[in-house]
Order: sequence, then structure tokens, then C-alpha cells
Amino acid sequence: MNESSDPSVVQATFAATLADEWVRAGVTDAVVSPGSRSTPLALALAARPELALHVLLDERAAGFFALGLALATGTPAVVCVTSGTAAAELHPAVVEAHHARVPLLVCTADRPPELHGVGAPQTIEQDGLFGEATRWAASPGVPDARASGAWRSLAARAVAEARDGPKGPGPVHLDLAFREPLVAVSGPLPPGRPAAAPWHRAVGHAAAAEIAPWRHGRGVIVAGARAGAPEAVLALSDHLGWPVLADPLSGCRVCHPNVVAAADAIARVSPHALRPDVVVRLGTPWVSKALPALLAGAEVIAVDPWWRWEDPGREAAVVHRCDPGSFIDAACKLPAPDTPGGWLEGWQSAERAAQAAVDAALGGELNEPLVARRLLGSVSGTVLVSSSMPLRDLEWFAPALPSPPRVVANRGANGIDGVVSTGLGLAASGRGPVVSLMGDLAFFHDVGALVAADALRAPYAVVVVDNGGGGIFEFLAQADVLERALFERLFGTPQTPDVLDVARGFGVPAADVGTPRDLEDALRSALDACGLTVVRVRVPQRPANVAVHERVHAEVRRALGVAG
Repeated sequence: MNESSDPSVVQATFAATLADEWVRAGVTDAVVSPGSRSTPLALALAARPELALHVLLDERAAGFFALGLALATGTPAVVCVTSGTAAAELHPAVVEAHHARVPLLVCTADRPPELHGVGAPQTIEQDGLFGEATRWAASPGVPDARASGAWRSLAARAVAEARDGPKGPGPVHLDLAFREPLVAVSGPLPPGRPAAAPWHRAVGHAAAAEIAPWRHGRGVIVAGARAGAPEAVLALSDHLGWPVLADPLSGCRVCHPNVVAAADAIARVSPHALRPDVVVRLGTPWVSKALPALLAGAEVIAVDPWWRWEDPGREAAVVHRCDPGSFIDAACKLPAPDTPGGWLEGWQSAERAAQAAVDAALGGELNEPLVARRLLGSVSGTVLVSSSMPLRDLEWFAPALPSPPRVVANRGANGIDGVVSTGLGLAASGRGPVVSLMGDLAFFHDVGALVAADALRAPYAVVVVDNGGGGIFEFLAQADVLERALFERLFGTPQTPDVLDVARGFGVPAADVGTPRDLEDALRSALDACGLTVVRVRVPQRPANVAVHERVHAEVRRALGVAG
């Protein structure tokens, strides 16, 4: 490059080089929050027509918006913010991306060294700000033309670490110091690889699993998020003659004779005849606490490609460090185990009986489980489900479908923050309509994201199950042992604002529904529109939901002939 003595030109050229290298690496989206210190990088990102630029006022929302984009595309999205507390606002999204294995390029602008430790405004210690939540982090200092040979490597490595690092996809943090003046025109960029190739390219290899012959014939496959291709999981099920207990997040909850969608309901009545001797666990664990009880005592074989040791119950006897597809290929080459007659048929019969019992117990009046049960069959595209009760309701009550939508969730850290923003990012990716299912508290927690709703040009329905507060706490010991007024103040936390009034106050169209038909009609209208629509679903208030669950479990117990 032709070096310039003007520091502002050097840092503009540095920023332009990062942007150029990210385009070469296949990055398609950049999210920017307004701020002064980040000007060089913001201008460089805006100058690239290959990048879809999204500007969000709130940094916390911007982080989750970028998370949604990366969830939709599988490609790291850039999120660029200024220094100080703006950088700290990204922490929740970084933590979620870390645990959920979502690739992000987190770029925080920083003050130069001479402004640190002297009380300069918007100056905090940002080096290592996100701790061990990042796959890789770098603080290259104020750009120096003498180091221009390293700029492309820095940008390309950031993408490689975020997408293909040894611990799996996740966030990378670049803390970029800039000096004033901050506005300049870039000089010539350092030369890149021929044919617009990225400077570095990481290639991952999925090692074939070494699997011992099956020692037991009474087995089940438990499929969670990232279990592998559904068709491969079902092929393994056919080969072994074992049922697939399919979480909606796995993509395997499809209409197939071997798929069990009511595993939680079956596990809660704990039929002895369905207790397995071996469990193959693909993908992340279920939320259900009943399922581990049914599977207790079995030999657990887990597949964990990134060695994250996702085994909260410490049950795994063997952990295969390989890609699920590699494990399935190897397993299908082994002789099938000697499975006792009636094993798979027993699970199939229990699934049919449990599904009929759930339908009978839920009835036709809207309640929280019925919303989850009806929602998936009413939409296509992507469904983003919030943690807490909506995630559980979907896992426990959603049926198998011929062609289910893609289901995703911020289950990395299992928080309820950033759900509206994550959905905005998913919708902005242009990969089809998005529906978010959340409770009223999750909606209010991320209500600031509605500021960005008017820029959305894709269908996005935010379905708010309004049960008057924190529904999950009704199922915990706090609801039984605390005086009700104290419980409501600390845990129930009913909110005074009205969901519809809040949405309309931001200029967002909103609908109010109270019947299953109304819900289907409102979803159809919302997804025919261009932009965000809030659909408030009126359900019985929190304590009534406990009775609904008890009614379901009693009906399933009766249907399966298990004594209460």
C-alpha cells in the first residue's frame, strides 16, 4: 500500500481493509449503532454495497439483531458500536452467541491509549471485556501503516475463528482503537489474495466415530437442537428399530412412524415398559426434567462435536467427539442390535395414546399449551420461541407435523432478553417469514427493539401470550411456600402496561385474539403484511395454567393405563 502520513487516512484504510476482507469471506450483513468513535468502521461498512447495513439505536438490541441474522444465515454478522457502555451493552448477546454457538463479529470502537486512565469520557477497559465468552479476541491498537501487512489476516482470522474455530461457532471480539479526526477517505488497500479470496480459510473435518457394537437392544434416540440432518436421524432410527424422541428444535418432529413428540407427557407418567437400556443423545439436551427420570439408569451415549460437555445430569457413559452426521454414518454401518419384539411398537402406541389424550385435555379454549400446539401448524418459515414457558410448552405439547417450520431459540444461556430483536434479525435476513412466540415479560423486556420495526420490510409476527407475568414461577416451589402477595411482588411481577397500547405507541400494528380461529386468522394477516405485527393472545392468568398441565398429565396417565 502507499503509506500516508495522515493518521486519519491510515485508520480509514485499515477499516476499509477489514470490510473488504469480510466481504471476501462471505459476510453479508453489518449492524451499526450510532456513535462517534466507531466512525471509521461504520463508514467503511456503509461503503460496501455487498453488505446489507442495518442501523439500530440501542446497542443491546443491535447485538441480538446481529445474532438473529447469523442464526438465519449461518454466516457471521458484524455488529459495530462505539466505546464505553455501548460496548458493554453487547454482553448479553455475546454470552448467548457463545453458549448457542452462533458466529458473530463483535467490533467495539475504543479510545486510544493516551485517553485511558485519565477520566476521558466514554472510556472503560474494553480489552477482554467479554472474558471467556469469545472464541477469539484481539486489540490491535491504533492503526499503524507499518502493520498494514497484518490487517487482512486480522479480518480473515476473525471470520475463521467465529465460524470454524475448534470450539465451534461463536463470537469474536475486535476492540478497535481510533484517534481523532475520525472522518477520512481511505487510501489504497493492501493487496489481497487473487480472485477475491479471503486471506485465511479454515477447513473443518468431521472425524469418523469409532463405535463399539451395540450391547443393548432396548434403546431410544433423543434428538435436540443441532442433532444432525433429520433424514439422517430418521435413517438411524429405522436401522436400529428405536424411537426418536424429537425436540421441535431438532427439526426431527415430523410425521414419521418412529417419531415421538409427546415424550415429556409420557415420561411424566413413567411407564415401566418404556424404560430403555441405552440412550443415544444427539444435539442439545431437552428442557424437560421428566425425560431424564424416565431414562435414568440407561447407558447414555452422547455426541459432542465441539467438546462442550453438555451433560448437566452427568449421565454420559461415552462421549463421541465428532459431527452427528459422522456418528450416524458409522452407526448405520454396524449390525443392528437385537431389539426385543414390541419395543418400538410400544413407544408408537404410547405416542398415539398420549397425543389423543393431550387433545382431549386441552379442549378448544385457548390456553398456553394449546397456543404452542396450534402455532407450528399455522405457519411456515421460522419460529423463534422464547425461553421460559413458551419453550417448554412447545417442547412438551407441539405435535409432529408433515412439514414443520424451522424452530430456533436463544437457548445458549436460556434468558428471555433480546427475543424481539433476535426475531427482527431473523426476518431481516430475507429468508422467509418469522414468528416469535413469547410471554408478556419477554416482550416488555425487549420493548426497545420496536424502535427499529419501521425499517423492516419482511413479515414478522410477534405472538405475545399474555398471562399476566412470570408463568414459569407458578410451577416452582416459590409459588407453594411464599405468601401470595410476596410471591407476586418478587416472582409473578405482573406488568401495568398493556401489550397492545405499547405496540401501537411505537406505531406497530397490533391484534388481540382470544380463540384458536382468531389466532390462525391473525397470523395469516400478519404474515401477509410487510413488517412487524404484534399479536396479543389472551389466555387464562398464570395460576390457571398449572391446572391445565395437571389435567393433561391425568389424561395421559389414564390413556396409558398407568396408576396415579
